[in-house]
Amino acid sequence: MKILFVCLGNICRSPLAEGIMKDKIYRFGLDAEIDSAGFESFHVGDGADPRSSETARRHGISLDSHVARKFTTKDFDTYDRILVMDRYNHQDVMRLARNENDRIKVDYILNLTYPGENREVPDPYYGGRDGFERTFGMLDSVCDILLEEIKKDQKNAYK
Repeated sequence: MKILFVCLGNICRSPLAEGIMKDKIYRFGLDAEIDSAGFESFHVGDGADPRSSETARRHGISLDSHVARKFTTKDFDTYDRILVMDRYNHQDVMRLARNENDRIKVDYILNLTYPGENREVPDPYYGGRDGFERTFGMLDSVCDILLEEIKKDQKNAYK
């Protein structure tokens, strides 16, 4: 399973989701490729927002190796699932989709918790520390659901 998380600048929400998911995959000894990307080029090459890093660190997760990058059409070829944080990310990703195969890979991340509701993960960038903690909590819960899916897929693959 290859999963890509997408937000606007790839410094707040998507790196948190990537870090949380990588930590869960590692702890359970599973095989999955996890990454994140954004749509705005002004943060390309930057590390995670210090507030995202601090929040992750409080939960035992390091975002120190994160380097922001921009989403490209090649990501459709690389990833099985592309999970977006909000409607703008969804519009941006869908605009680059080349065909139905690309489009079926894309979904709102919170649809894992609230199927079909297209709920958004609020961008904590302009908020305070509490916003980053709330975002972490949302993403941690969703990543638990993803973890169970990956466990199930890998168990079925070894039958």
